[in-house]
Amino acid sequence: MSAKAISEQTGKEFLYKHINTSAAVQNRFRYATVTAETDWDRLTQEHQWLLTQRLVVKPDQLIKRRGKLGLVGINLDLQGVKDWVKSHLMKDTTVGRAKGVLKNFLIEPFVPHKQEEEFYVCIYAVREGDIVLFHHEGGVEVGDVDAKAQKLTVAVNEKIIVEKHQYMLASFIVGLFNLYEDLYFTYLEINPLVVTTDGVYVLDMAAKIDATADFICKSKWGDVEFPPPFGREAYPEEAYIADLDAKSGASLKLTLLNPQGRIWTMVAGGGASVVYSDTICDLGGVDELANYGEYSGAPSEQQTYDYAKTILSLMTREKHPQGKVLIIGGSIANFTNVAATFKGIVRAIKDNQEPLKEHEVKIFVRRGGPNYQEGLRVMGEVGKTTGIPIHVFGTETHMTAIVGMAMGHRPIPNLPPMAAHTANFLLNASNNTVTPANTRTASFSEPKTPNDVSPAKKSKAGLPAGNEIQPSFQATTLFSKHTKAIVWGMQTRAVQGMLDFDYVCSREEPSVAAMVYPFTGDHKQKFYWGHKEILLPVYKNMADAMKKHPQVDVMISFASLRSAFDSTVEAMQYPQIHTIAIIAEGIPEAHTRKMIKMADEKGVTIIGPATVGGIKPGCFKIGNTGGMLDNILASKLYRPGSVAYVSRSGGMSNELNNIISRTTDGVYEGVAIGGDRYPGSTFMDHVLRYQDTPGIKMIVVLGEIGGTDEYKICQGIKEGRITKPVVCWCIGTCPPAGRRRLRAQETVYDELVANGTIVPAQEVPPPTVPMDYSWARELGLIRKPASFMTSICDERGQELIYAGMAITEVFKEEMGIGGVLGLLWFQRRLPRYACQFIEMCLMVTADHGPAVSGAHNTIVCARAGKDLISSLTSGLLTIGDRFGGALDAAAKQFSKAFDSGMLPMDFVNKMKKDGKLIMGIGHRVKSINNPDMRVQILKDFVKQHFPSTQLLDYALDVEKITTSKKPNLILNVDGFIGVSFVDLLRTCGGFTRDEADEFVEIGALNGIFVLGRSMGFIGHYLDQKRLKQGLYRHPWDDISYVLPEHMSM
Repeated sequence: MSAKAISEQTGKEFLYKHINTSAAVQNRFRYATVTAETDWDRLTQEHQWLLTQRLVVKPDQLIKRRGKLGLVGINLDLQGVKDWVKSHLMKDTTVGRAKGVLKNFLIEPFVPHKQEEEFYVCIYAVREGDIVLFHHEGGVEVGDVDAKAQKLTVAVNEKIIVEKHQYMLASFIVGLFNLYEDLYFTYLEINPLVVTTDGVYVLDMAAKIDATADFICKSKWGDVEFPPPFGREAYPEEAYIADLDAKSGASLKLTLLNPQGRIWTMVAGGGASVVYSDTICDLGGVDELANYGEYSGAPSEQQTYDYAKTILSLMTREKHPQGKVLIIGGSIANFTNVAATFKGIVRAIKDNQEPLKEHEVKIFVRRGGPNYQEGLRVMGEVGKTTGIPIHVFGTETHMTAIVGMAMGHRPIPNLPPMAAHTANFLLNASNNTVTPANTRTASFSEPKTPNDVSPAKKSKAGLPAGNEIQPSFQATTLFSKHTKAIVWGMQTRAVQGMLDFDYVCSREEPSVAAMVYPFTGDHKQKFYWGHKEILLPVYKNMADAMKKHPQVDVMISFASLRSAFDSTVEAMQYPQIHTIAIIAEGIPEAHTRKMIKMADEKGVTIIGPATVGGIKPGCFKIGNTGGMLDNILASKLYRPGSVAYVSRSGGMSNELNNIISRTTDGVYEGVAIGGDRYPGSTFMDHVLRYQDTPGIKMIVVLGEIGGTDEYKICQGIKEGRITKPVVCWCIGTCPPAGRRRLRAQETVYDELVANGTIVPAQEVPPPTVPMDYSWARELGLIRKPASFMTSICDERGQELIYAGMAITEVFKEEMGIGGVLGLLWFQRRLPRYACQFIEMCLMVTADHGPAVSGAHNTIVCARAGKDLISSLTSGLLTIGDRFGGALDAAAKQFSKAFDSGMLPMDFVNKMKKDGKLIMGIGHRVKSINNPDMRVQILKDFVKQHFPSTQLLDYALDVEKITTSKKPNLILNVDGFIGVSFVDLLRTCGGFTRDEADEFVEIGALNGIFVLGRSMGFIGHYLDQKRLKQGLYRHPWDDISYVLPEHMSM
């Protein structure tokens, strides 16, 4: 639920800060909070009114009717408040059925008043608008306000207006209503509201806000803390999972009910989590149910691991005499890769295998969806390798059957080995022999016309509707074989799934006409239509898409919760659109209600928000509905059956596809209206459509506890508006008949076949659709040589890996730049002194002034107006044997001479005889009498820390010979780094001799100069830009013009 209760203090803070009314609101911000940690002296310093006024004290823990329960201390002085708090603080208290501890208290000024000055006011949201309840009597004895209070319904987009001269109370209520709307409250009750000649006093308040509106109200709300209901503790593990959820695009929820309980669940999907909890309670496990929650929305392996390890840690803290059970359940996923999510669970089981065995935990798994066979295989394997009893089941087993097995109510069957992977339906669909569905066939009872009807609403395409109100109706037929859709959002996977569905349904053309994505320019996107590639247009704005595709009558919106409202409102301006599916979760209820009102006025059907969509077999599917092709084929969704369903849950809708295909001739149409409190279209909207559709012979409804939609269906049956057979289950109610619901569905279907209402038809194999390369690779069906190989870095997982070392470990070990360079260049964790030496080399080679060729080029390029990358590249291109590239050459020359046993003098003489320069020897400025301090700094460090410096000593002997001839023929910084690095590689213990020589041969040492000098070049670039230097032109007087004589004359 997006509506979450807030504390009384938070509610009053919102009111005092943001209410806009001419009424004088008294005691603004006069409240103080007391907990077990409160320092009373400090509290009275911060709130000095506590010392002078009479006071009221009460617990602030979402407790209703505190006055009747004796939980309010009235007209006390400060000492009286202290005594009252002391008598209640940290005491066990029972409120109704809830038992809890009083921890938080609110102190406010006592307001003397008369009974007739007390009023009751409450504002709460309904689908059509907001209800304002007002009663002239308030307080503890207010009674049944729903029966007594005056009621004002304020429709969506309407306001309450009062005249300026009207009574102060009316002005306050108008301000309160505006506050309620502006801060996205969903419930706001003040009882009593005291009105005196001095002004308005808000004594007691209860409130809920729409937590999904955080992105709108953050500046006004601040950081809101949502307290748990009284009697249920706030556990740190719940907060941890809530934090994971907030940082993830997936959904991760956890509520601890009974940490000592025996039965734990880890369920995929919100609807499925209700079904499993329902079944556990139905079978008598309510007192042993330890937790409630779900993971869904394709969480990553790491997110699933974090979620699973939290649950496993919780359930292995206390032993149970009967051992414990973990139910890892779920319906048939629409798009989540089951094997990928199970990897995280498997890791968690392996990490916790000893506590799991010690606590005698048995695990029962049931799942379906993309790649579920591989997921179940891996889960079964971990059971064998760890010795933990793990029982795995797929779509051949009803999803709640594992609950009975786990609780000992039914035997655990020995199932035959399942199919190896999900590709069985894709590689040879027409001759498939292992389709799990029963051999019921398609129906002859369906008339041929419904699939081919045109949309019920026709209008001029491409133009907004203007100001006129369209007639309020929705079409009986939402989708046909000719339905064309625009997809809002770059959801290529979902679009490809729709096109594959179209192909196996033998549609003549793709159902997706175009895509709209505001964040790129107009372009074409490549997709597959069966075996061939096609291009679909992608538009930057909706107006162009509508204008160029007048045949489109459906929009599928994958817009985010922040932009879904605006994009939906924009789509409804085009009369050609008669159906909109909104996939996003977390849209504020106020936005949804505005969309509903506009849709009703324009005759548009909205499916969602918070939905996977809907499907009409043989015709059209929305986005990821129905899952991947293997499930489409297994559930025979490529052709129509005779049963239509409507569900709140998207995940459970896919389970319904499976169940209906097994027990009947299949699905005619299915819609998941979404899990929000105010879905765009209701159960009754779709049930009435199904009633009026000739091809539908039977209706299935999967409801949820809460709301009244199911009662409206009952009323429709009583009044004769609904005459077709209806099988309905309201999950969350734990009915004794719940276990018989599927048998009832099959019985109804058999009766319809027996009386001739449904006439089975022969099954016709669908066309074969090639499997995508990426999915085939995921399933392990194909292999392909990689275009690239890498052994230094891996960014694919939850955490970046450098040469096998996680980035968090790199920082934890404080490896520095030198350590990272060691990992990425040399695939080794180098000793600390080696890392320091690398960093010193980078520092001393960072720059050598603007006159050297590389810096000069960089400066000239920068002054020519070029960008950073171009200027840097210009400088780097000058690096070679004559400038900066001597590291490798020096290392090679000195190593070769030293390794061959050549004496330093012989080496110098040979190089002179061969007419070659000794690389790394010589400097334009520095000499034996004017030493290079960079070399001296490095020499001191190397001599102190390196285990051996044989090659450096050899080079220094060569320097003695060369400087005796000319003082500037010193071992320069390039030569020093080159020979020292060879010593480092050979003697640090991390490399063999061959490996060390290979790094020299492939140019690793020059990389030190390139990396270091890049810092200097960038500095010169930034310096020139900062100084705003103009275009450089070399002066004539610094150029010798030497032309042939006959040319110059």
